[in-house]
Amino acid sequence: MSDTAPGGETPPRDDPESYLGLPAEEAEAAARARGWTTVRVLPPGAVTTLEYRIGRINLTVDGGRVVRCWTG
Repeated sequence: MSDTAPGGETPPRDDPESYLGLPAEEAEAAARARGWTTVRVLPPGAVTTLEYRIGRINLTVDGGRVVRCWTG
């Protein structure tokens, strides 16, 4: 599977694990600064859709800190 969308869009080169433990606001700001076009902040156990979107990063936040992070 390629990381490039049909229109040529590519996600930022970033390590999702680098957000773990960060305060939610700091993580969201960092993600936007690193080029993510969509930053989705979710509570633990949130129901989400499974479609993959280039340029989206998902942050699960518990107690004000990122506890899980994934792309798409």
